Amino acid sequence: MAKRVKSLPQERGTILFDVLFEDGSRASNRRIPMELLGGLDGDVPAHEFIAQQEAEIAEKAGRPPRVIQSLTRSAKPEPKQPRS
Repeated sequence: MAKRVKSLPQERGTILFDVLFEDGSRASNRRIPMELLGGLDGDVPAHEFIAQQEAEIAEKAGRPPRVIQSLTRSAKPEPKQPRS
């Protein structure tokens, strides 16, 4: 049976970001829709989108939201070589 090949996040219409919070914690691979990015604003909409996500997560967890210190795009994952 053929093995399913996973598509990269960019092919699915999302960009991955690594988030560093002021308390020193880190969240990797937060997905942001491609439609929000680009244009004159650059990655500013991603910052707002992740801040909104963090507020929702914090509300559900019953804790205050963490403040974002920095936001960087994740490196593209290396495609896996098929086994022989």
